[in-house]
Amino acid sequence: MEDSSQEPAAPPLPKARLRPPGRRVLGTVFGAAVLAAGTVTLDRPGLGWLLTGVALIAVVAASSVELRVRPDVRRCLWAAAGIALLAVGTVRAAGWLYVLCVPLAGLCAAQALIDGPSVRAMLVGVLAGPVTVVRALPWAGRGVRELAPRGRPQAVVRLSASIGVSVLLLLVFGALFASADDAFARLLARVVPQVDASGVPRWIFLFVVVAVAGLGAAYLVAAPPRLAEPAEPRRPLRLVEWALPVVLLDALFALFVLVQVAVLFGGRDHVLRPGGPDFAQYARGGFWQLLVVTALTLVVIGVVARAAPRTGRVDRTAIRALVGALAILTLVIVASAMKRMGLYEEAYGYTRLRLVVSAAELWLGLLFVLVLLAGVRLRTAWLPQAVLASAVVGLLALAALDPDRFIAGQNVDRFNRTGRVDLFYLSGLSPDAAPELARLPVQKRSCALELIGRGLSDGQDSWSSYNLGRSRARAIPAQGRCESP
Repeated sequence: MEDSSQEPAAPPLPKARLRPPGRRVLGTVFGAAVLAAGTVTLDRPGLGWLLTGVALIAVVAASSVELRVRPDVRRCLWAAAGIALLAVGTVRAAGWLYVLCVPLAGLCAAQALIDGPSVRAMLVGVLAGPVTVVRALPWAGRGVRELAPRGRPQAVVRLSASIGVSVLLLLVFGALFASADDAFARLLARVVPQVDASGVPRWIFLFVVVAVAGLGAAYLVAAPPRLAEPAEPRRPLRLVEWALPVVLLDALFALFVLVQVAVLFGGRDHVLRPGGPDFAQYARGGFWQLLVVTALTLVVIGVVARAAPRTGRVDRTAIRALVGALAILTLVIVASAMKRMGLYEEAYGYTRLRLVVSAAELWLGLLFVLVLLAGVRLRTAWLPQAVLASAVVGLLALAALDPDRFIAGQNVDRFNRTGRVDLFYLSGLSPDAAPELARLPVQKRSCALELIGRGLSDGQDSWSSYNLGRSRARAIPAQGRCESP
């Protein structure tokens, strides 16, 4: 498969002296850092994460305007994808889901800043962060020195005094108004962050991290890394050298698929036949192995795509036939793994782990569809970014599913059918699950919601930490107390 993408060399310093950041860029960086320090909650997702992401985009926009860099549609789409992932923390309370969203949002941000189409370019975009920060700090220092007023120390002192007096007046009159009216005091308590000495280290940490990230992003706009043309393999494999292992893999996969066809369509009858495995043995005995097989097959296809020659018609036909057959057979293996997990979930209920690994296996199946398309076209330049885009779409789809609520709903439906439910597990879900758990009978409902209610006992979220899932859970009235049978 041909690869016309560009691959990066190490990002060198530009020969020409960079123009230092101006007032617009430094001001937006400072504003983003202050906003993050006052709104981001590290213990649970909330609106502050989204606001900080938007503020960092404002930093990039300010740098682009200052340097007269024309906006690029593809970069804007990657930035929008990162913001969408950060927005998950505003509507979903599941912390484990947000742990998946934030790193992927970082990858989208790297693509928006560097837009490297190849795998190596993506890796450079991620690994160049520390180098970019080291270069951005002295660059920002030059900008601060050039903006500092020279020969006018009195102007600086008077401006500082004005700011200090303004803050003092707000504190004094705000305290007086709050003591005079309870409604105003409650509004002020929700709008103004609580001043707590124990929170100062967190504020400083967030301020520094976001300020450094903003400066690094602005520096990448001013001095993007240079991307080198891809180098062809020094010794391309001959047809027999790469085709022999792929043919043997095709044969092995075909044999496995023939055995699996009966199992795949036999389903429950295969598991329940005399002497057959139970659901746990059937699913856990093969799902993880098939998951590893799927991932390793992608590695094999990647090596072939990189090292196999495509100069002759025979070479191109062989790639399409052998790699295509391997991808199609792997799709059957993906279906077999999904069938195993489906039977397991039907028998024992849904959990986070079972749902996530099922989604991961489904995503790997989508990757093989993309590989088939790349094989037909014999072009892979678009494939790395398509893989990242599919991961973004898949994770956003999982967030739209509302996984904790979905898991709770499936287990409640199973309880209505069988009378069996694991209240201990359900009570450990996030507040997203509360609306579904409220459908349980009163006593079981109280036990399932008790632990979730303890996590919400700290009162309403402030505007900066607002979360839709927690807000919905707080609106569910408590009924009765949990009593062990």
